[in-house]
Amino acid sequence: MKITRVEAVYLRLPEVKWQCDSGQDALIVRVETDEGITGIGEVDSSPLAVKGAIDGPFSHTCTAGLGQIVIGEDPFETEKIWHKMYRANIYAGRSGIGIHAMSGIDMALWDIKGKALGLPVWKLLGGGFHNRIRCYASSLFGPTPYATGELAKRFLGHGFTAVKFGWDPMGREEKTDIALVREARRGLGDDADLLIDAGLVWDAKTALQRAIAFSEHRIFWLEEPLRPDDYEGYRKLAESAPVRIAAGEEESSRQTFLQLMDKGRIDVVQVDLTRCGGFTEAMKIAALAWDRGLPVANHGFTTYINVTAALHWLNAVPNALICEFVAEEETNLRESITRQKLRAKDGYLDIPQDPGLGIDLDEDAVERYRIA
Repeated sequence: MKITRVEAVYLRLPEVKWQCDSGQDALIVRVETDEGITGIGEVDSSPLAVKGAIDGPFSHTCTAGLGQIVIGEDPFETEKIWHKMYRANIYAGRSGIGIHAMSGIDMALWDIKGKALGLPVWKLLGGGFHNRIRCYASSLFGPTPYATGELAKRFLGHGFTAVKFGWDPMGREEKTDIALVREARRGLGDDADLLIDAGLVWDAKTALQRAIAFSEHRIFWLEEPLRPDDYEGYRKLAESAPVRIAAGEEESSRQTFLQLMDKGRIDVVQVDLTRCGGFTEAMKIAALAWDRGLPVANHGFTTYINVTAALHWLNAVPNALICEFVAEEETNLRESITRQKLRAKDGYLDIPQDPGLGIDLDEDAVERYRIA
């Protein structure tokens, strides 16, 4: 079997709001083979920058479009192809956009392998730790603390046992920050877990003050309170905070994950398969976390392709903690572009059992939202 074509497809809603919601556009990767098997992947990044990294022409041996680099390769040779892409784009591909683009291709290759062998990706990765994985309902904060509490009640009514709120209006002022968390806890009651995503808004001392204040409301973790490169700040925070500190979604290479774990001393390692280098690299990151006694969780605020990939990965590692599952109810691409619609049951997601990723594009929806 040989790779014959790589296609990067940019999808976008007609109207995009100014908010931290990755479900408003999407970058989908298709990899085709000479045996008629097509794999799909996804990249959560700057979509057109990623498309350029995939579609771009050859410039020289350290900078080349990734799509043409993999043409003619055997899709089963994922480790070899990963390193070929990395080396052929090493000027731009050591982190950031380059690794993001590689992630979508790598994901599609594992989808091809699973389809060719009739096995789910998690089985190819050697997994089988779970039949289902606990998930948390992931949402932006409501516009006010009271509205956040009402959202929490709604998610609890849908059967979730854990809920995360994040980003704006967190970080505007101490009074509002604490009220948001207090009202979220009110809405959830005493038994459900409450996760808070600060959204990169504080310095280390302010984050520690908030962590102490939030601990009164028994939060499960405090996510990304600092800018991603502040490893020293993360160390100070993690060593002093009374709650778990989670981070990692901004990272796009094994090396920076090591910085976050060894210098930042975080408690939960968050990995987004659409950014970190795909399955091939995510397995290595999980192993490094396991060696340090750290649990891993996915990050995924985009489509069901991302979530499905995360379920395969979480089922293939021994240190999986919990799965992010977006519970935003507004119209977005998430509910449109795949034939399968994921649904949590009593706060859990079932592990996919179909070959490959086990999720397929709705081609009509793809054409409806396609921009490039």
